[in-house]
Amino acid sequence: MSRRIEIVEVGPRDGLQNEAQILDVPQRLAFISRLRAAGARRIETVSFVNPRRVPQMAGAEEIMDGLPAAAGLSRIGLVLNLKGWERALAAGCEEANVVVCATDGFGIRNQGASVAEQMATLADIAGRRAADGGPRLTATLSVAFGCPFDGEVSEDQVVALAREASGLGVAEIALADTIGVADPWTVRRRLEAVRAAAPQVRLRAHFHDTRNTGLANAFAAVESGVDVLDASCGGLGGCPFAPNATGNIGTEDLVYMLERAGFETGYDLDRLIETARWMAEILGKPPAASVSRAGSFPA
Repeated sequence: MSRRIEIVEVGPRDGLQNEAQILDVPQRLAFISRLRAAGARRIETVSFVNPRRVPQMAGAEEIMDGLPAAAGLSRIGLVLNLKGWERALAAGCEEANVVVCATDGFGIRNQGASVAEQMATLADIAGRRAADGGPRLTATLSVAFGCPFDGEVSEDQVVALAREASGLGVAEIALADTIGVADPWTVRRRLEAVRAAAPQVRLRAHFHDTRNTGLANAFAAVESGVDVLDASCGGLGGCPFAPNATGNIGTEDLVYMLERAGFETGYDLDRLIETARWMAEILGKPPAASVSRAGSFPA
């Protein structure tokens, strides 16, 4: 195969936000530098959230100052509200990823806002961007396959949100299995339904491996025509507001699977493994990603 799959590296944000050990700005910049050397070009570098709620993400502006703009590099900032958008704009992010929760239960705990309030915020941000410019706007629909508080999330809920986001001019929509409850067959059906409702929007998929279905779900997404997947080096990740949620699918696991099948990713697998093991030493625990534990093949 010659099809290219774009992998958005979310380790510096989603990967570190749930770690008990808080890394300082130089450590986080070193992590990003190693990821860039391994081939990462779209990197979720910072989260513009209240550092009192998520201390692991403090210092977003310092991270951006220490990571100059470069050709081919998209520095992504996570945004939850208007203040976050303004910070992303001032910091010079190439991309602002606005999170909208698919349920009120998760939205109120995670963002202090209902689904309707979050969609109103997204509309406000989209309007400001249309009027005044700013970074590329993408949206992630979190808990799109299941919520730890409200339970099952229907396809209709997700489709309605995707249709509304598409109407606001969002360039790309990610369906996120925030707590790792999806299965490949549901992934396929849900992506097909969203594509039918919002055919002009590029789709992205974001999977956690909480119940060991992450790579299977990634496979289903690729088979469904999705060309953009999120992943986290070392399998780091989790959500401070989602009980028992574990890490994202490991970037090295995803790269190994895809390139073994002949897809192109642009990543250097050996450097990813080195980076995952380096971070594991800092955090004092082994990588969650299987390829960093077992090594590549052929050796």
